[in-house]
Amino acid sequence: MQKLEGDGLAFMHARGTIYKRELQPGKRLRIDTGCLVAMTKDIHYDIEFVGNVKTALFGGEGLFFTTLEGPGTVWIQSLTLSRLTGRIESPAVQTSGEGSVLSGIGRLLDGKK
Repeated sequence: MQKLEGDGLAFMHARGTIYKRELQPGKRLRIDTGCLVAMTKDIHYDIEFVGNVKTALFGGEGLFFTTLEGPGTVWIQSLTLSRLTGRIESPAVQTSGEGSVLSGIGRLLDGKK
């Protein structure tokens, strides 16, 4: 995690849709660890184990949650790096019997499956 201080603009890169959430004092938000983009300095930040092995293995969210507690503002992204990778790899590996593996990437970009 990086801390930004001072005057001026800061540009951040994120994937998917960015959501801004205002958390009131004591309000908690649990998210996938890879979804956190930024937060204000007053947010309390903690990482927790998902809870049990079954949820960790079959829940599709990973082994840990990030728990954020207000007051403050958080920015979260809808698309983690692992989900983005899965979306790119799946069409790239599937071919319809012609072309190369890279032709799948072309189908991804033009919306064909």
